[in-house]
Amino acid sequence: QVQLVESGGGLVQAGASLRLSCAASIRTFGSHIMAWFRQAPGKEREFVAAIGTGGRKSRYSDSVQGRYTISRDDNKRQVYLSMNRLKPEDTANYFCAADPVRAILQTISTLPSDYDYWGQGTQVTVSS
Repeated sequence: QVQLVESGGGLVQAGASLRLSCAASIRTFGSHIMAWFRQAPGKEREFVAAIGTGGRKSRYSDSVQGRYTISRDDNKRQVYLSMNRLKPEDTANYFCAADPVRAILQTISTLPSDYDYWGQGTQVTVSS
């Protein structure tokens, strides 16, 4: 059974940094596109960042481009999200997700519906 477990969230002040981790119990982890999404109260789940197999390709939302960095360690079956210069509007529950389908073509989707596996989320709160 596939399991994704996020960690690293917390309460920080604006301008601070955080690093989220996602541990995956996916035997073929290296063959999955891994992504981070976030959801604030009353809002839809939105794409944050994703990384292709082997780390050869990545994609970011406009709102985090230049501040966030996604990375992966296939040996440890983990994906990370380094978040810098955090803003109050970054406050949300952050979810890790995995897509095994589009990995072959290295096509990174920003749609939640294209991701098969999800974690429970980790809360990030940025105070002003």
